[in-house]
Amino acid sequence: MTVKLVIVESPAKARTLGKILGKGYVIRASMGHVRDLPSDRLGISIDNDFEPEYKNISERKSVLKEIRELANSASSVYLATDPDREGEAISWHLIKAANLQKDNIPLRRVTFHEITQEAVEEAFKNPRPIDMKMVDAQQARRILDRLVGYKLSPLLWKKVLKGLSAGRVQSVAVRLIVDREKEILKFIPNEYWTIEAELVQRIKKGVNFRASLVGLAGNGKLDIPDTDHCESVILNLRQSEYSVKSVQKKEVARQSAPPFITSTMQQEAWRKLHYTAKKTMVIAQQLYEGLPIGEEGDTGLITYMRTDSTHMAASAVEEMRSYIAANFSKQHLPAAPRFFTKKVKMAQEAHEAIRPTRAHREPAAIKKFLNKDQFQLYELIWKRAVASQMSAALFDTLTVDIEAEYAKNKTIYLLRTKASSLRFPGFMALYTEGRDEEKDEFDDFKSAAIPQLKEGEPLNLIDLFPEQFFTQPPPRYTEATLIKALEQKGIGRPSTYAPIISTILDREYVYKDGGKLRPEEIGIIVNDLLVSNFPNIIDFNFTARMETDLDEIAKGTMDRQSVIKSFYTPFETDLARAQEKLQKVVIKSEEKCPECGKEMVLKSSRFGKFWACSDYPNCMGKKNVAVNHGPAPEPSDEKCPNCGEAMVIRTGRYGKFLACSKYPECKTTKKIFGQGKTYHARKKKA
Repeated sequence: MTVKLVIVESPAKARTLGKILGKGYVIRASMGHVRDLPSDRLGISIDNDFEPEYKNISERKSVLKEIRELANSASSVYLATDPDREGEAISWHLIKAANLQKDNIPLRRVTFHEITQEAVEEAFKNPRPIDMKMVDAQQARRILDRLVGYKLSPLLWKKVLKGLSAGRVQSVAVRLIVDREKEILKFIPNEYWTIEAELVQRIKKGVNFRASLVGLAGNGKLDIPDTDHCESVILNLRQSEYSVKSVQKKEVARQSAPPFITSTMQQEAWRKLHYTAKKTMVIAQQLYEGLPIGEEGDTGLITYMRTDSTHMAASAVEEMRSYIAANFSKQHLPAAPRFFTKKVKMAQEAHEAIRPTRAHREPAAIKKFLNKDQFQLYELIWKRAVASQMSAALFDTLTVDIEAEYAKNKTIYLLRTKASSLRFPGFMALYTEGRDEEKDEFDDFKSAAIPQLKEGEPLNLIDLFPEQFFTQPPPRYTEATLIKALEQKGIGRPSTYAPIISTILDREYVYKDGGKLRPEEIGIIVNDLLVSNFPNIIDFNFTARMETDLDEIAKGTMDRQSVIKSFYTPFETDLARAQEKLQKVVIKSEEKCPECGKEMVLKSSRFGKFWACSDYPNCMGKKNVAVNHGPAPEPSDEKCPNCGEAMVIRTGRYGKFLACSKYPECKTTKKIFGQGKTYHARKKKA
């Protein structure tokens, strides 16, 4: 009996799809990409319109053989890889690598944004050919990144340090972090003072309340830069007459956030769960491809997780409204559905937002089938999507402006107090969005009670409370705020944010300090070199324009070769100039050579970076690079069994362990019982 062959990327997706399609279908996983550019050479024919030279991935040899054999006896082949450019390219590569175009085997491309019965059946009813415009856009990105990586990296090896590498988009991300660090280092704090007045009604003598000095009447600005100015203002305020200028009561509606797109999911998972972007995407992939849920079996729990659209299908919106009506009061359900159609800057795909495949599949009901990470991310996605269809939260806000008139020079100071109270929680009964450092519209409102005041009512001053502050430098990026900055600048796309951050951390251009991203010295050196010599490569606007050009290729309004050529021609000129004029960059240590006392310089080998004597080969002195960007070591009562120095408690990727305090001279480490991975004491060679 002939069958229909379906090819997907992963075994998990194959299992979930198999349950839906049933008999008559054979489903196989390609295990991701099956062809790529060669790793041992550039693999791009620059003189032949930048034609790529693909080769089959050796690890996929048996997979390709099986797919080819199954295709020979199949009535048709369905390519069901992911519904984005990367998925489209994988399907195209599968056809080429497994020779599926031979023997007139019917080839059909099917895409679905959720792995549910309805979505899959609809996709298989409406197959289409491979979209070569999407494939070309993916190929263009791959070729551009290869050209930058394979052309720039040798320059960095020659001029800076062996083992370094550069990337087209990753280098821009490093620049953001380096630029922020330089802003922080150059930042000079400025002193300023705030003054609060404690007041009471003159006639009613109600509760005391506080108001902040905000300026002068008539929107006049008032700066209080130092102690002398502050004391002068306080003296005037103590001799002023206070009265209520205005009382404003308003009802303010706070709407829920739209459902997740890739970037906002990564940001919120960092804020609330402290998941890295990479971890978030791994877990989201599991939820999308399907997990065994009791009697339901393998079930896709969320829609496709690489998307930049906040749109939700009308059927999903109706199901969410049905859930809200059944589980909350009628006030929690708005009269009409909420539709989110606005996309992020330069959005590339017309997917749905990230949402649960079934609104009635509550997180608590399936918690026992998920591990902790899967449950937490699913709950976050479910709450965000359902809350997006709930009524606004309603706040009663009160703003009171107060005038303090200093009669001697007819100065009128303006003070203000604000208060708010939650009248109706609306969507906040289910979910509230996390925040970064920036303020929101309610930050100036207080929950403290303010008495009922009337316009023109006189007030008595009880006391004044000055407080000194200093302006703060801009905050360092976290993963969440870096993704937000990249998105706002139009750099990268849903599929690239997590790899960008992983790459710059893995290359050790950047490290994490308490969750904040900081540049390594080598990251600053490479960034400055690229900024000086490759202004386009490292330019934010230029990189964003390249993303737009890739989008135009996907639409069919630009061709791949012209986009690549327009990039490569000036890049080649900059590269030739840099190879000629750049001097060798020597990275020096503050420490001296332990053998001869001369300067130590940074070197690299296949075993990693190390400090070597600048007088090599006359002096062979060298020292390991000590890098410890984790928490500060904690003291312990133990002594090092090798050198007798104190042992300290350090934190590594597998947990806490004991290490000699004389590291790196002495590398002894020892496991702490019950902490992380087993560590064995490493003794210093005699």
